[in-house]
Amino acid sequence: MKKAILCIDDERIVLESLKGQLRKNFGADYRYEFAESASEGFEIIEELVVEGTQILIIVSDWLMPDTKGDEFLIAVHERFPQIVKVLLSGQAAEQAIKNAQEKANLHRFIHKPWDETELIETIKSGLEQNT
Repeated sequence: MKKAILCIDDERIVLESLKGQLRKNFGADYRYEFAESASEGFEIIEELVVEGTQILIIVSDWLMPDTKGDEFLIAVHERFPQIVKVLLSGQAAEQAIKNAQEKANLHRFIHKPWDETELIETIKSGLEQNT
């Protein structure tokens, strides 16, 4: 079964940076998907589920135009509780982080600008939960 890591952020430069760091650290071990909004994220999740790809981790920004990251992760958690969820943000409200921890089983919150080592360690620890 194919395994995927999904990243969601409304800033393309952030997605490009995540893409580079994931490929550098994990190579071709996983499929990497990127979305610029929560609604696009849901579309990708649906496509992956239909084709039988297992989504292991979602890394989501908090401040996005259509849906806040905590709300998105909670909605994902209700349907796919096994997916490991990471919130990545420079300005997430304390209450939003709490919401995601309580209602989406948030694996970790990472501040932007993030440290690549912290990001990769977070993803590795999340992958260990899912194997």
